[in-house]
Amino acid sequence: MLDYKVLPAGDTALVVELGEHIDRRISAQVVALARRLGASRLDGLVEVVPTFRSLMVHYDPLLLPPAALITRIEALMQDLQIAEDAGRAWCLPACYDARVAPDLEDVATRTGLSRAQVIERHSGVNYHVYMLGFLPGQAYMGDLPAELALARRETPRLKIPAGSLAIAATMTCIFPLETPCGWHLIGRSPVPLWNNDPAAGALLAPGDKVTFAPVSLREYESLLAKAAEGALKIMPGDGPIGAAA
Repeated sequence: MLDYKVLPAGDTALVVELGEHIDRRISAQVVALARRLGASRLDGLVEVVPTFRSLMVHYDPLLLPPAALITRIEALMQDLQIAEDAGRAWCLPACYDARVAPDLEDVATRTGLSRAQVIERHSGVNYHVYMLGFLPGQAYMGDLPAELALARRETPRLKIPAGSLAIAATMTCIFPLETPCGWHLIGRSPVPLWNNDPAAGALLAPGDKVTFAPVSLREYESLLAKAAEGALKIMPGDGPIGAAA
């Protein structure tokens, strides 16, 4: 059985900790437990929220006593089946043109790479979605190539555009909304990661895999216009769009 700890988080939530560091194996365990617990349809289970190395479990104590929830978690952990490739595969267009990538030149200088090499390294990875957070639909994706691992900017920006593609430490993100940001902006994606329709919600989910397909600025603007009209449809398993097709 896997090692884990169950910790209280107030009187309506528990945290199931499955490790002490960030890696894909621990993430796969978190996602597997989230799916099994969610599928159990326990009365009083409100929500499960996967994070980098733990699962937050929200519950209604009037319907589901914490002791009963812990017993259920223990039973699920006994034979938890881990599948590191259980998520969906996405290929998202990304524009690395200087006009939408204000930090690309600085990233190249600081890493000793050319701009083209930064783009090649960044777009050559099959990223793993560890968790959603900070903004609706924002996916924290790893693992960034070691050559591109940089600390956050010393001076955060007060505002960046929605769709900004950024890197910091071992992670990369598309910021789905306009927001303050201290990450390095190396591109932009036209793909909406959040839909206000409750039935749709977030495009990506923990456990998914994401690759980026470079597109030109012209193609990015065309795809962005389609997205604004609600006509940009990207599905799991679709191949590259635009220049990379």
